Amino acid sequence: MSIQIRRVRVERRTDDALADSPTPRISWEVTSDVTDWHQRSAELRLDGEHVAAITSADSVFVDWPFEPLVPHARHTLEVRVTGIDGVTSPWSEPVVMRSAFLDDGEWQAAFVALAEPRGMACPGQVRTEFAVTGSLRSATLYASACGAYQASINSRDVDDAVLKPGWTVYQERLVYEATDVTDLVRQGTNAIGIRCAGAWWTEEYGFDGNIRRFYGDQPRVAAQLHLVFEDGATQVVGTDGSWRGAAVGPVTASSIYHGEQVDARRVLPGWDAPGFDDSEWPAVAVAPDVSVVPEPDVAEPVRRVGEVSVAEVITTPSGKTVLDFGQNLVGRLRVRVTGPEGHTITLRHAEVLEHGELGTRPLRAAEASDMLTCSGGEDVFEPEFTFHGFRYAEVENWPGELDPRALTAVVVGSDMRRTGWFESSHELVNRLHENVVWGMKGNFLSLPTDCPQRDERLGWTGDIQVFSPTAATLFDSDGFLTSWLRDVAIEQARSGGVCPFVVPSVIDEPKAAAAWGDAATIVPMVLFERFGDRAVLEDQYPSMKAWVDVLVGLAGDRLLWEGDFQFGDWLDPAAPPDRADGGLTNKDIVASAHVVRSATVLTETATILGYSEDAAHYGDYAERARQAWVNEYVTGSGRIASDSQTAYAMAISYGLVDGESTQAMGDRLAEIVRRDGYVIGTGFVGTPVIADALCSTGHADVAGRLLLQTGVPSWLYAVTMGATTIWERWDSMLPDGTINPGEMTSFNHYAFGAIADWLHRGLAGLAPAAPGYKRLRIAPTPIEGIEHASARQETPYGLAESGWAEIGEGTLRVHATIPANTTAEVALPGKEPFDVGSGVHEWTVDDPRGRSTVGRHDDLPAGVTG
Repeated sequence: MSIQIRRVRVERRTDDALADSPTPRISWEVTSDVTDWHQRSAELRLDGEHVAAITSADSVFVDWPFEPLVPHARHTLEVRVTGIDGVTSPWSEPVVMRSAFLDDGEWQAAFVALAEPRGMACPGQVRTEFAVTGSLRSATLYASACGAYQASINSRDVDDAVLKPGWTVYQERLVYEATDVTDLVRQGTNAIGIRCAGAWWTEEYGFDGNIRRFYGDQPRVAAQLHLVFEDGATQVVGTDGSWRGAAVGPVTASSIYHGEQVDARRVLPGWDAPGFDDSEWPAVAVAPDVSVVPEPDVAEPVRRVGEVSVAEVITTPSGKTVLDFGQNLVGRLRVRVTGPEGHTITLRHAEVLEHGELGTRPLRAAEASDMLTCSGGEDVFEPEFTFHGFRYAEVENWPGELDPRALTAVVVGSDMRRTGWFESSHELVNRLHENVVWGMKGNFLSLPTDCPQRDERLGWTGDIQVFSPTAATLFDSDGFLTSWLRDVAIEQARSGGVCPFVVPSVIDEPKAAAAWGDAATIVPMVLFERFGDRAVLEDQYPSMKAWVDVLVGLAGDRLLWEGDFQFGDWLDPAAPPDRADGGLTNKDIVASAHVVRSATVLTETATILGYSEDAAHYGDYAERARQAWVNEYVTGSGRIASDSQTAYAMAISYGLVDGESTQAMGDRLAEIVRRDGYVIGTGFVGTPVIADALCSTGHADVAGRLLLQTGVPSWLYAVTMGATTIWERWDSMLPDGTINPGEMTSFNHYAFGAIADWLHRGLAGLAPAAPGYKRLRIAPTPIEGIEHASARQETPYGLAESGWAEIGEGTLRVHATIPANTTAEVALPGKEPFDVGSGVHEWTVDDPRGRSTVGRHDDLPAGVTG
């Protein structure tokens, strides 16, 4: 018998044990070879001596059981558990946890900027020196920026994060990293250096020539080093007017959209070491207008998360040299080169080739180019304060013969822990899933962006609303999305409850749009359902309620949202290239459906939180709005006024109609898909729910054919065209290899990748049945053309798995792994549901398809592979 504690976690972050408040929540996972193991109680031990008993089965986000923590503290934490059988586990390995928060009023650092910048958005470096004379116990650096920064102490970078502190609603919310730098500080004189650039703070935002610098003209940084000595004394070294700064260093220009210029001749050795002569550097300018006190970051920072080598060197028809990395990715190039002093290399980035040349038209105004100037010796370049979305890089003016090993693509993104994996017998479906993963990697960079390459890269609310279940499946995105939701709430408070199109809101005056603004209600509920994070509902409840109150006002006495601007079922394949909102589904039908959906989610949230009056009020409103939708948009024959795939998928998945009508609408949805030749007919709104709508009404065969379609438009069409990420449009590239003529097209846009959540929950059959997977549902959906499929999920309770495989004529083997301290409902094909406890399970059942599908594709429609 073996019982072990596998992972102890402090609050949401997965990269470090950081307490962002005095009473952080604690989670742990248990592994046990005992079938149907359940926790009876647990003990937490702080610093090897203070023990607190937990007399419950709770093991996810357990309230802090000790005295509140104090700032700058370091502790060890251990957990052990006792099962219902009375057997107690060993203590877990001690986790070293640190306080990342500061007391009220403790932030002392001023935001400083260069006093003599060279033009707008000028990169630069600031520095100071300080002395340490006592015996040091710990040193923690708290740092933030309006822009992006990296700090070093005694010529060593303090961590491996990049583009810190990321992008937030700078006017009201800044975040800092609390970095342990004890090992970098020494007795005697020390130096702190900070490199900075404008990044998102100085970028210009807007469309159609109406662009503007939204925040500020120059980057600003703030930092304070908190030293704790063995005798209990403390010392704080913070940015103030005594620091010195100059427009020096190798980075001479930097922009998120346009790229970076790096001159290796300008490297200043020792500038961040003690004794450097900075007498010619002017004192920094203290920014008087920054009143925001930064808060600890609840999300994992952006880091270098991978590297990709050159797959092929291409000479284009015009004679240019282009590197193909074989994978559309987000990051920048690391270049090792020896060239003449002053020699400049230009790197241009793009996602695709068109007519054999770099396809830059989709970038619009973004230059996405880096310029590297050689020192005369061997140089290693890597742009620091920008990123690009690219698969291809054009290299201009390389000195001598280009060795592809000299250039490596460095992948950057928020460093979330991977939690979901999928595998099947169908290689195109496997590649589709991998494309979704890469799309999420690239677009989860500080905030959830729409795309990572053109002059946009904004936190579009509609995109993450539809993708959030998939995001919560593939990666532990709880901290990441919780951080972004805080900005959602801030922007709503600034705009009368309206959740803007993009957060942070930097383009137009915020106004309401269905499916986009509904991110305010949907995303918090997803985090609760997938991670068991009740606190996110508590924190976001005012935001959720404010959005629904906006909808109530917009819907008026008719309880229908009509006549306003809407994106509708954005990028429905029937929409013209220059009218992404011109799909088949009436925009008012979409908008009014979302009134019901958000009111229903708010009702569920109020019920969970115990707000009974709100639950009754909004529950009554949701039902009346639902009936209004039915009365207005459903005909007497049971058809929806917009006879489209999205209309029926919404009606079924949002619970807009009763049981009998639901089945009839599922039948009609299946009929439409068949009529259309099993090609997709949905945009942003319908795509995440169509497979579930079909399967829940008994049409898994239709969902399967829709999934396996390779004709355009379909999920697999892009795969057959060589895509390695999800496209913005179903036909971002046309069958002849030319780029879609619409002005707006991206080859890395995750919204249509929302199907990956169904691959896990539906096809492989692994879904949460209670918040945080405390209870699972194992319900695989075999489809013709696939011989086996499985999914693995690192749930908050541990590793879960579900899968199925053909093992003979008309027979399937289904397997499942259920984590300790959980249960599962199992719904096997053709069987009544039953419950199982933790452990490894396997069953043999009749194939619901009635026969083996191995190698049988003769009855699939044209363009479908099996």
